[in-house]
Amino acid sequence: MADYHLIVHRKPDVRDSSLVVGWSEDAGRLGKNTAGYLVEKLGGFELAEIDLPEFFPLGGVSVQDDVAVFPEGKFYCCQDRNLVVFLSSPPRAEWFRYLNSILDVAQYYCDAKRLYTVGGMVSFGAHTAPRELAFVVNCREMREEVDGLREGGGITYESPPGQRPTLSSYLLWAAKRRNIPGASLWVPVPFYLAGTDDPWATKKLVVFFDDRLGLGVDLADLDDAIGREGDRISQFRMCFPEIDHFIQKLESNLALSQEESETLVREMEGFLKKRA
Repeated sequence: MADYHLIVHRKPDVRDSSLVVGWSEDAGRLGKNTAGYLVEKLGGFELAEIDLPEFFPLGGVSVQDDVAVFPEGKFYCCQDRNLVVFLSSPPRAEWFRYLNSILDVAQYYCDAKRLYTVGGMVSFGAHTAPRELAFVVNCREMREEVDGLREGGGITYESPPGQRPTLSSYLLWAAKRRNIPGASLWVPVPFYLAGTDDPWATKKLVVFFDDRLGLGVDLADLDDAIGREGDRISQFRMCFPEIDHFIQKLESNLALSQEESETLVREMEGFLKKRA
């Protein structure tokens, strides 16, 4: 294993583990929130990180609210649950080497037998609609497993026409070459929540992993977050009839104009960030 770009802090004591990968840039911050939630709830410790300079040029550093945000690629181990979580910014260069670095740690340090990636995709529905689980798998075995744990029919995710496959799909392909079964899990996030948080979508994924891996996670805090977010949006709708009208149209499966959509996104994100 070529590990010159890996910084290992601690070797875990796990067997037949599962790896969950969350990317920090997606709709509703779903990858970051889901991965972070699992680490926090399960008492995960920092296992290793990928040395990033060759994968992130200077342009990889972003600025949010006047604060420089540096890319990261860190592994956490929830040893009691045989679970490893990788939280990372999407690489800007050397994709193939970066993805194989992830799999090196999974295979040689963590004895990973399953791979899951999580993320959010933009939906044009209302936030009051139930969240569904979409998936891409790299083998029949994993398809049967995911199908058996979903509520209802669910949906199968496909890359939009004209767009290349996602980074998660490439990771599944690389895992398949190593005979590691994998699934990329996606939850649609309403477009006007895509730039903030979607606790409903986070819970959908956490429940999946709780059922699949027997984590025994107490979801009370997620339920509280969902209640608070729902109350805040309801309050916003009561105070601003125009916003309420836009959401009612979405709830009736009616499309918004581009101007209406842009207004809804701008006003909703401004309200939620201001009150966060």
